[in-house]
Amino acid sequence: MTEQLDPGVAARLKRDADGLVAAIVQDDVSLQVLMLGWMDDEAVRRTLTTGRVTFWSRSRQEYWRKGDTSGHTQHVRSVALDCDGDALLVRVEQVGAACHTGTRSCFEAGGDLGAVVGSAP
Repeated sequence: MTEQLDPGVAARLKRDADGLVAAIVQDDVSLQVLMLGWMDDEAVRRTLTTGRVTFWSRSRQEYWRKGDTSGHTQHVRSVALDCDGDALLVRVEQVGAACHTGTRSCFEAGGDLGAVVGSAP
């Protein structure tokens, strides 16, 4: 029998039209946001049960585990579900760059958009 995602966890996920949930990846020590990836139920199951982060590639239509080709691995420290069930926060020990461009974070590569900084009343 093929392993499946725990039904209790699966019931809590709110997936998009493609059956995916956003997974925000954060460094467990520095708390830096490293990247955003997408997971279906199988990718969530693999992430929860193997200690390594697995994503679903929307462009290649296949599973990929961070670091299998680059050596820049992500080792799971915790996985949390947001209050709406439509996003995961995956805290990791990141080995090497998280971004395919070679930067630590995908948000370094994308760059700041120059938003006006607000202040609380």
